This record gives sequence, C-alpha cells and structure tokens, in this order.
Amino acid sequence: MLRAAVFALEAAWRVERLLSTLDNTGMPAIQLTPAERKVHRAEAHHLDPIVMVGGDGLTPAVKKEADAALKAHGLIKVRVFSDDRLARDAMLRELAEELDAAPIQHIGKLLVLWRPKPEKERVVDEDRMPGPRDIKVLKYSKRGGQRPEIKTLRVLGNQRLTPGGTIKRAKAKRPLSAKKRNQSD
Repeated sequence: MLRAAVFALEAAWRVERLLSTLDNTGMPAIQLTPAERKVHRAEAHHLDPIVMVGGDGLTPAVKKEADAALKAHGLIKVRVFSDDRLARDAMLRELAEELDAAPIQHIGKLLVLWRPKPEKERVVDEDRMPGPRDIKVLKYSKRGGQRPEIKTLRVLGNQRLTPGGTIKRAKAKRPLSAKKRNQSD
C-alpha cells in the first residue's frame, strides 16, 4: 500500500514537472486542476482524431488546422504518425505553447488539447419578427367529472389565439384610400 502511494506521488511529480516546462515562465499556458483535466479526458474519450500529423511533423498547415479545430470544438484529439515518444511529447508541448491550449493527455499516438471556445457574436436583427410559440390550451369537459383535454397549438408570428382556443390569422392592413393618402400628406 505504501509503495502504491509513493509510486502515485512520483508519477504526479513527473506529470507536474512535464507540464511546468510548457511555458517560458515555468507555468503552462492554461493552468488546469487535476479534476478539470480528468473531466476533459472523459469528454475526449469518445472523440475521433481531427488533426493528423504525418511524417513532415508540425508544419504551419498542421498548426493552422489544429487552431481552427480548437476554435470550432474546444477539445480535440491529434493523431501523430511517429514512433518516437519524445518527439510526440515535444509536439504536444509545442502545440500547447503556440496555440495557447492546455495539454490534457498523451496516450500512445494520440494527443488531446483543450482551449476554451470563443464566444460567438450574436447579431441582433431589429426587423426580425417573433418566431412560432407553442401554447397549451385546456378544454374543460361539459361534464364535471372528466379531466380537461390538453392540446398544444403552434401559433406563428402572424397569428393569435382566441379566448375559445382557436387560431386566427392577423388581418392584413387595408390599403389607404386615395382621399386618406392625400390628407396624411
């Protein structure tokens, strides 16, 4: 039991030492707690590799694709077709540094990187009409002992719901007569 605890502490120390070399300041670009790293590893388990690193290594095109994938997904897997473990470690560190990402895992030939996804800017369209609404209508029975009937109705932007529970279209505005148009000018 004591050996297992010592082994776990040594492994944790090795991981911290590896991660501390990711930035020139001695700290990784994005600091994650072990619990956060564990959550991201679990999320990445079912992912397929998005970026493939071939025999040429980390080319600018590979870095550009990895950056685009991080912007789109936030959490990515990278497959490295290299048999050299030290080279794969160096690639993980280099990708994490240059892309401002956190290294999550290096297992076999797969590297997992995470970076928070940037917030998308939402453009507010002033002329946009409201979309459809789903409204539940209760129709009570004429006999007192029965449950009310529940109907879900979809009301579009140009429609309204009457007190009786039916849908009516909004009336189109009538065109102004020539006399009223002349008066308004």
